[in-house]
Amino acid sequence: MEKAMKKNLLQAYKQAPWRTQIQWIGIFLLVLVGIAVVAGVYLMISGRAAAAGRRIQSLEADISALEMEINDLKTQYAQVSSAKSLSERANALNMTMLDPLEAMYIEVPGYIPPSQPVLAPPPSVEEISTPVLLPEFTASLWDWLRLKVFIEPSLPVESTESVTTEVAPAPTEVTP
Repeated sequence: MEKAMKKNLLQAYKQAPWRTQIQWIGIFLLVLVGIAVVAGVYLMISGRAAAAGRRIQSLEADISALEMEINDLKTQYAQVSSAKSLSERANALNMTMLDPLEAMYIEVPGYIPPSQPVLAPPPSVEEISTPVLLPEFTASLWDWLRLKVFIEPSLPVESTESVTTEVAPAPTEVTP
């Protein structure tokens, strides 16, 4: 009886062969779609990375071309503004050196010369009157233990709130 019941139970839960084939085909297709999605994402990311790399190469080429043009312009400016070049151009235009004692100065009525520039004050060091760190943060562990364990327990309860540690100034001698 037990064997027959077991056989009936297996037959009741056993699926038809075409159903298991469809399940295997579905699992295969699901894995195939997953692989295709991962491959698509990979291709999309690598495509974007390649395009960004090409843009970077193009911009670096533009930068080097602009740096070369800047260097060429600096060289041309140095040649044009050299003393020899300036004197040659002045001679070509029939210009001569002017003696400041021979120059004629003209006063223009209503002209107000620009005032002297107002300079920033020189840098100064400001002294900070308050300490940067509070004494609570600069005390050592030994000081804290001494204060909390050895000194405070001997004090009355009311005075523990207002414990201050002040150092009396050293006496000074006055000589007449």
